Amino acid sequence: MPLPPVSVRHGAIQDADADALIVNLFAGVAEPGGATVAVDTALGGAIRDLIRTGDLTGAAGEVKVLYPRGAIPARRVLVTGLGPADAFDVHAARRAAAAAARAARDLGAASLATIVHGAGIGGLDAERAAQATVEGMLAALYRYDAPKQKKDEKAVKTIEIITLDGAQLSSVEAGAAVGAAVADGVALARDLANGPPNICTPGHMADTARRIAADVGLDVEVGDRAWAAGYGMGAFLAVAQGAGHAPAFIVLSHNAARTDVPTLVLVGKGVTFDTGGISIKPSEGMEAMRGDMAGAAAVLGAMQAIGRLKLPLRVIGITPCTENMPDANAYRPADVITASNGKTIEIISTDAEGRMILADALVYAARFQPAAVVDLATLTGACVVALGQNIAAGLFSNDDALAGRLLAAGDASRERLWRLPLWPEYREAIETERADMKNSGGRQGGVATSAVFLQEFTSYPWAHLDIAGMMEQKKGWDLGPAGATGYGVRLLVEFVRGWAVA
Repeated sequence: MPLPPVSVRHGAIQDADADALIVNLFAGVAEPGGATVAVDTALGGAIRDLIRTGDLTGAAGEVKVLYPRGAIPARRVLVTGLGPADAFDVHAARRAAAAAARAARDLGAASLATIVHGAGIGGLDAERAAQATVEGMLAALYRYDAPKQKKDEKAVKTIEIITLDGAQLSSVEAGAAVGAAVADGVALARDLANGPPNICTPGHMADTARRIAADVGLDVEVGDRAWAAGYGMGAFLAVAQGAGHAPAFIVLSHNAARTDVPTLVLVGKGVTFDTGGISIKPSEGMEAMRGDMAGAAAVLGAMQAIGRLKLPLRVIGITPCTENMPDANAYRPADVITASNGKTIEIISTDAEGRMILADALVYAARFQPAAVVDLATLTGACVVALGQNIAAGLFSNDDALAGRLLAAGDASRERLWRLPLWPEYREAIETERADMKNSGGRQGGVATSAVFLQEFTSYPWAHLDIAGMMEQKKGWDLGPAGATGYGVRLLVEFVRGWAVA
């Protein structure tokens, strides 16, 4: 379902004509200030009455509704809680905006008018606060447009950001534009990862990349089996051997011709459905493997946002896409495969397929002479065991400065990372007498042995993000409904923007 457009204007929030007007309140505040007190005054002290009775506390996640009855043009006033002032940050602004937008939609509001959360006494930079406000609202309003006959008719059609401070107008406009571009990228990634695998095939991923390229001015190349064979991509093609749908090796390029700026390469695992191949997975829960392309989805979403924002770097997005299926042509345990850098791989498990397709993608990335390469993959259940579900993604890197940039971007976007070691002892687990390495080191240390496997195919500053525990929420959460999260889009855009201004 398309996200609503966002506009920005200078004015007084209490004069807005909207189905729902949104202001805020910090926890423990007895007398509201700023835009909230302006609305309260127009309502004859109705907000202060709620505070005095204890019906409005300003707690994070709290949203209270008032009905103006003609006192102001808006049909409803929503007061969203910001939580304690001493714990307030950009993510608190994002969450408050999300809670208000979700409540307004559920009430049937089609048009919203809101202040920027945190840009006043919250102490946030106006641009950052506006970005967070828009990101939060649009994230909460996302719904997967499932192929169902009965549709939910409640939908927000427009969002207006209103600021009384004319000096902040340009900053609010800039922040809102970034927030909308990022939110659209997140929604794209969610749509792809939520999509059924008979629809979201490698061909569909390629068509999506072509549409992105046309919409935001990127270059695009889609390699087929013959193209991949020409580059010696034995690892990628091994996984694709048993696939019913043809594989697609997708390369999106932003500022492709520029040589005067650094080059960053983003790589995403794109297994559009993973049965495990010959090493077949248990049938229970296999339907979740529709999301095994969440890394590729995040890269496509991030590339769309990067192109729309016209960031001043050369950025390449690589998404090797294929199914992993167990037919008569499928690769087998005990096969020995040659990757595009000439290294040989003994297959222990065909269910360790993500690292295989990433291997050739990482080799291909070197041709762009990158300043850094970051790959994202739903790679191991071991990472979920190590860090938990929906807590943080695992970060491995051969470069401390790159790791630091990513950790900072994770904190700012609240798509958190935790760095894990690439100790050489992990390499011993993938040693074999039959090839240069094997594709699985077993269950113990699996998150690290997969990372040291990938390191064999890098020749530049590189980071690997294992996002297996972050790609899906089992139930509704503060930034949206159950299903795919779009994890990685906010993180990658923040990372690239940070590099651009460094």
